[in-house]
Amino acid sequence: MAFSNQPSNDTFFVESDQPSHRISARDAAKMIARNKQEVLANELSRLACDEYLEDIMQHMRHMEDETLPDANLIDMQREIQWFMRPYLIDFLIEAHAAFSLLPETLFLTVNLLDRYCSKRVVYKQHYQLVGCAALLIAAKYGDKKDRVPQINELNNMCCGLYDAGMFTQMEMHVLNTLDWNIGHPTVDFFTQLIVAEERDGREVEHMAAYICEIALYHRDFVSTKPSIMARASLALARAILLKPEVNDGEWDHTENVTLLTLSQHLHQPSVTLSRKYSNPYYSKVSGKLADFLAQQAAIARRGAPPSPPCEHTLSSKPNNIYSTPHKGFGSMPGVADGYMTPPITPDGACFGQNNGMMKDYQAPPRCPVTPTPQPNHMSAYPQQQQQHMAAGPSYYGSTSSHMSY
Repeated sequence: MAFSNQPSNDTFFVESDQPSHRISARDAAKMIARNKQEVLANELSRLACDEYLEDIMQHMRHMEDETLPDANLIDMQREIQWFMRPYLIDFLIEAHAAFSLLPETLFLTVNLLDRYCSKRVVYKQHYQLVGCAALLIAAKYGDKKDRVPQINELNNMCCGLYDAGMFTQMEMHVLNTLDWNIGHPTVDFFTQLIVAEERDGREVEHMAAYICEIALYHRDFVSTKPSIMARASLALARAILLKPEVNDGEWDHTENVTLLTLSQHLHQPSVTLSRKYSNPYYSKVSGKLADFLAQQAAIARRGAPPSPPCEHTLSSKPNNIYSTPHKGFGSMPGVADGYMTPPITPDGACFGQNNGMMKDYQAPPRCPVTPTPQPNHMSAYPQQQQQHMAAGPSYYGSTSSHMSY
């Protein structure tokens, strides 16, 4: 989105390309004194930060726990599904780049979106509207005022799908649902702390940011703490860029699992995200990640043992192709489990005539089904979630009276 650079009489600050006039000695003295005050204030802020750093980190970790979304509750949504998430994240990344917002604004946007979806029923036609409202709130919270998106601009990006008033209503609805608790320590916050402490380069920082944004697309990381995500992404970024690993203490089981899961989701990043990080400003880390994965795949092919021959090639039975073990047709355990895969009967008039080709076909016998007790479906959920599911729509709270979300 383009912002107008034309001076306006309605603003107090007007930029001009005209050369500045010489200032008087009195104004120069005031400017020097103001600069000294700024330097002194920055030094005092640094000293205060060092003194209260432990208290700050304790508060941040408390807020990290308080503002963490619950992926299990999002699973209970009726209409929105996880396969819809990549499309919305692509849209938010493009909008975030179009308005040149801060990196932490994107992570705060997704956090607000997931927290709202953990508490309210969201219809699929309003999923994008909730994302736009979360982007508005996150930009107003931590970004510059002149970069906050305008509602008409977001409406244009949504192709006029919503009325202008719906953005304001949804924005207020999200704030009320979250009790106006917006302060979430994002993964970018913890990444900056670790980078400053370990003195990682810009390339490592950009690669870690790329990995963290890849994680936004997947359910596996919705309930992962930002501090754990920051540490795991930086360790993975150093390994990809062949940088020495930092020995910052032992890793617990959660951090090891997060690192392993992250490495398994790097192979097919979003095209939109890959294009964003192919820019030289981000050290072209998307291309470097693709090269690293290609090298790892080539090494794995060279070192992999030869594949064993398929089982059906060693068998002389012609009907063995129909004996492939097959899971049941539904999610009910014990229903149709253990049956042989039935042969496929083509449709069409040309296959309706009995030309003698199939008269010798003998259907394979059906395997007996081992009787197993049917489990209770509610036993798979914790006791707290059973109560939530039993509560029905009232668990998510009542929707707005003037607009149904």
